[in-house]
Amino acid sequence: MSNATTELAQKLLAARANMATGRIATLPDSLKPASMEAAVAVQQEVAKSFTIGGWKVGAPGGTKCCGALPAATIQPTPATLSAAQHPLRMVESEVAFRMKADLPPRATPYTKEEVAAAIDTMHPAIEVCESRFVEPKDFDLFTNVADTQSHGGFVYGPGTKDWQKVDLSAQVCRQFVNSALDAERTGYPFGDIMDLMVWLANTGSTWAGGLKAGQFVTCGSWSGANRVPAGATVRAEFPGLGEAKITYAG
Repeated sequence: MSNATTELAQKLLAARANMATGRIATLPDSLKPASMEAAVAVQQEVAKSFTIGGWKVGAPGGTKCCGALPAATIQPTPATLSAAQHPLRMVESEVAFRMKADLPPRATPYTKEEVAAAIDTMHPAIEVCESRFVEPKDFDLFTNVADTQSHGGFVYGPGTKDWQKVDLSAQVCRQFVNSALDAERTGYPFGDIMDLMVWLANTGSTWAGGLKAGQFVTCGSWSGANRVPAGATVRAEFPGLGEAKITYAG
């Protein structure tokens, strides 16, 4: 492990411990990961501080990447979060899966059918984006991946076991902020959702022992990454699947 990996991980851990006033405004170029491999190495080091309860996966700009979710940040709807401890308050309405079987690393890649068979339920969800950086847009993709892709919390709604019957191309998503419509979309935005799940099973999660039963996987924003004020209530509505709701108290 390089000195830069250790130093950046320590800075991120310190910011996690003091989200109200301890976030990072700038970094020297020497600490910014120069590759996805370097970014993941930092994320691995940070993840030693928590139990992994799930994953977020996406492909910003066409580059597949993922972030490990601390089990302590995962909770059912409705959820109340501290506005002071969530200064960014960026929310994303998403569809997530919950695993029913382990998919440990192996030499032969898992097929789409094998990954689907290991999934238990599909859930409406809100991915609470929260960065250890004062402004995540000031940092590149690799540096944000090192920070578990700006994960701050995950709130899930009811589970659907017959998820393979859900036509995600026709599924509607509505995001409300304080009862006002904030975003609306029909259709999953990123092609075949199982492509991301297969990549995560075969590549993204292998450093942590692969996907495990009970873990959630949330698969990208339908609503965009929208920031909301302190005191706001956010509701993600997926007709036919259900909804998830959070309130930023304070």
